[in-house]
Amino acid sequence: MTELAHRLRASESTVSREVDRLAEAELIREERRGNLRLLRANVDSPLARPLGELLALTYGPAAVLGELLSAVEGVDKAYVYGSWAARYAGEEGPPPRDIDLLIVGAADEDDLADAARVAEGRLGREVNVHRVSARACRSGNDPFLTSVRTRPLYSVPF
Repeated sequence: MTELAHRLRASESTVSREVDRLAEAELIREERRGNLRLLRANVDSPLARPLGELLALTYGPAAVLGELLSAVEGVDKAYVYGSWAARYAGEEGPPPRDIDLLIVGAADEDDLADAARVAEGRLGREVNVHRVSARACRSGNDPFLTSVRTRPLYSVPF
């Protein structure tokens, strides 16, 4: 609870009250060990999947990256690919450990790295950026792009 309160920048009493509500709604499970309350998502709840999808769309990688990339000059398009794109497309599986981001355009690598670092802090996951020029994207001859396009891509709104 202390860790959660710290991460949310909220008081422990507020977090405790909200945890009680989530437990009552059976959205989380808790286990008490002495004075510790261990919390975890109740993935068996019928609300778990739609709630997870809603949270991923509103607070997840695409939303966070879209906000950050809007300030980076030279980004023509941005896509999440790999495991996160598969989850956005509805593929079952655990939340991926990292985020693969394809940038199309001439954005400065340092600016992209700075945005990725901020996103990592917000999302708690590594962000791997791969940048290609608009010309390379149009040509269709890039082996990396060919392999990426065989799996789902999720367009990042910015």
